[in-house]
Amino acid sequence: MELSKNYIPNETESKWYEYWNAKGYFNSTPDDREPYTIVIPPPNVTGVLHMGHCLNNTIQDILIRRARMQGKNACWVPGTDHASIATEAKVVAMLRERGISKSSLSREAFLEYAWEWKEKYGGIILQQLKKLGCSVDWNRTSFTMDTDYYASVIQTFIELYKKGHIYRGKRMINWDVKALTALSDEEVIRKETKQKLYYLKYAIDNIENSNEHIIIATVRPETIMGDTAICVHPDDKRYTHLHGKFAFVPLINRKIPIITDEYVTMDFGTGALKVTPAHDMNDYQLGQKHGLAVVDILNDDGTLSSDAQIFIGEDRFAARKKIVIELEEKGFLLKTEEYSSEVGYSERTDAVVEPRLSLQWWVNMKAISTPALKAVMDEAINFYPAKFKNLYNHWMSNIRDWCISRQLWWGHRIPAWYDEKGNYVVAANEQSALKEFAEKYGSSPVSIRQDDDCLDTWFSSWLWPIEVFKGISNPGNSEINYYYPTNTLVTAPEIIFFWVARMIMAGFEFKQEKPFRDVYFTGIVRDKLGRKMSKSLGNSPDLLGLIDKYGADAVRFGIMISSPAGNDLLFDESALEQGRNFNNKLWNALKLLKMWEVRQVESATEGNEHFAVKWFGNRLNEVKAEVEVLMQQFRLSEALKVIYSLVWDDFCSWYLEWIKPGFEQPIEAGIYNATVSYFEELMQILHPFIPFISEEIYHLLRDRKDDLCIKVQVPAKTTDSLILQQGNLLKAVITAIRDARNKNQFKPKEEIILNLQSENAPLYHQINPILARQVNAKEIRIVNENIAGTIVVAVEKDKFYIASDKQLDSTVLKADLLKDLDHQKNFLESVQKKLSNERFVQNAKPEVLALEQKKKADAEARIKTIEESLNQL
Repeated sequence: MELSKNYIPNETESKWYEYWNAKGYFNSTPDDREPYTIVIPPPNVTGVLHMGHCLNNTIQDILIRRARMQGKNACWVPGTDHASIATEAKVVAMLRERGISKSSLSREAFLEYAWEWKEKYGGIILQQLKKLGCSVDWNRTSFTMDTDYYASVIQTFIELYKKGHIYRGKRMINWDVKALTALSDEEVIRKETKQKLYYLKYAIDNIENSNEHIIIATVRPETIMGDTAICVHPDDKRYTHLHGKFAFVPLINRKIPIITDEYVTMDFGTGALKVTPAHDMNDYQLGQKHGLAVVDILNDDGTLSSDAQIFIGEDRFAARKKIVIELEEKGFLLKTEEYSSEVGYSERTDAVVEPRLSLQWWVNMKAISTPALKAVMDEAINFYPAKFKNLYNHWMSNIRDWCISRQLWWGHRIPAWYDEKGNYVVAANEQSALKEFAEKYGSSPVSIRQDDDCLDTWFSSWLWPIEVFKGISNPGNSEINYYYPTNTLVTAPEIIFFWVARMIMAGFEFKQEKPFRDVYFTGIVRDKLGRKMSKSLGNSPDLLGLIDKYGADAVRFGIMISSPAGNDLLFDESALEQGRNFNNKLWNALKLLKMWEVRQVESATEGNEHFAVKWFGNRLNEVKAEVEVLMQQFRLSEALKVIYSLVWDDFCSWYLEWIKPGFEQPIEAGIYNATVSYFEELMQILHPFIPFISEEIYHLLRDRKDDLCIKVQVPAKTTDSLILQQGNLLKAVITAIRDARNKNQFKPKEEIILNLQSENAPLYHQINPILARQVNAKEIRIVNENIAGTIVVAVEKDKFYIASDKQLDSTVLKADLLKDLDHQKNFLESVQKKLSNERFVQNAKPEVLALEQKKKADAEARIKTIEESLNQL
């Protein structure tokens, strides 16, 4: 068949994906093979594919395809997360467009609309993964609100409640005024925010001096109506005379006590702190300690409540502006300063979070976290990069209780049931709840109602590695026993607490076993300016558009070649262009081999007797062994770079040139067949990274019935170091002599004679025929003396004297040699400076030190050769 000029990805990618899927290559069932299991971090049903997904899922696909080609039973489980807050917001917006408000609907009616939205839009991101080439087992697609999964979430809640690990209590929580729900600490993003610091005068209750006041500095004047005390440090002499007295809150004239506590920092602000227990986490603790009243002046939506007494119904920030004006008009505002501090924002809605005192459901995390911390610190679970162990250790060692209730309808409804008196029980359904009431309270109530709240999304996704195999809904089944624990989790470090830590806790709590062996943390994809990609910044490219433009293989190549393990990567579209160029390089190599295919002749010797064939076979095995080590260490980007260099440099630039027959000359069949086999092996090594073009080339090289996708790789064989040394020498000599030819303006057809002076002349016996052809030398002679009137080229300790019929310009030769000598001396000086640094020598690894010493010896040998050459001129 006639091959296109360049590789056209759109013609092959959908073809091969459909073929692999139809063949069932991605499907997995338990058998006698070793399993290799990955569960996908379930994307939100609201999601569409972006660059972060591209990186994360490409890494997972590389690992799963590699395992499949190692003969393992590779199982990659796909699925989606119901994403309570994000999805409910989408459904509310959809209803608004239809002229319907959520408040006008019953819970059941709202959920019908939510499921309608989910069925229409919820699977888009999974379909998009096919475009990227992700080889997931589509038969195993899970959803966190599937019937069995839902029941398992409720079951684990009940189990933890019965153990005393879940409780209901009124505590300070983070409140999202836009989503109207509680948030966990991890769902609050702290941002440095420019604000104003307002200095307010609180009048002192003093009959003798009615003008006495105390100054309070605050960034939230709209909360002063919730103040129930002023606190000063007991040792602060400025306020000793006020201990035990009272002050009046500006504008509302509430009388509040002045208390003392060592919590107050004397040298911060004015040293006097307004205490608002209902609207600040620390103030609440202080209020509890001193028995202060709690006055909540905000409604759920962030407007001022009736308890605020003024500006009732106004939005908190609109009220701030009006209160500041009134404070100034009535003489309570002393001054205003610019101020920067961290403010909490909702991760989901970006609304400023309100600390609120609220009755919620909590998990006692200290009761279940110990095994999860030990597993990571003892390396039963390995983190890559290992630096994330310290972050994990810090969070787990200082863990707080988890607020798991959310004031939403979309999600897993909390299985708590209340009677008309407010008594409650925890049960899976109403019938079980009535029995619980009878046992707990002695009688069954006439009617009960279920808690309106849903569980935090993460309370369902922490079961993901277990329940995708029905480990809770059908404990002890053959699949959970075979696939669990899974092998590798690939995720982003920003959800190390949200998800990774909690999955580990759930694994030990419900399966008494870790959920995975290794965790690979990807970096964040950033733009060239180092900014995190986001829709709001407009710096996030359309991933599907990039796939259409460059092809999935080029996109996968580009994202991986730029991705050092665990470090953020700066995305540049030029990396995708590099991927496209690489694909075209492979395509051109294929076209060259197909051209040779019809120009074969029987070999005079076995193909593997040719030096180039022997050398590349050894080089291939050397790289296979290196890649195996890198992949085991999860250094995927480095592995791809090593393979890229092997293909682009060693195979295409050197090997194919070394075996290329003369113009319109035939190629020996033995050499051709060996080359095709090498090319097939290269496609096999590349397949996990760029699956589509590798499968296409594999099938175009020969007629075959097997498929690369499931072809088991042959492990690396031992290498011959002498042949590898000869190959490196050959490349270095060809480069040096070609450079000398170019500098001296030899035309391509002009022949030269090479006179070689070397202590290791036998090394050249096998490589001389290739060397002669590559540099157009009609003869290579072994000499023991310097040859006058020639161009001298030094390669390591060897010298080549280039002779020809061409008249050589000694002035040009001398100038070139002097320039080279100056360069070598500068290089030697830099190496000697490094080696004379005691700190470097003491701290450097032995292999690094050996490399620097070799550089020094090689530079000294080159300088000696150049000086000898100058003496001859």
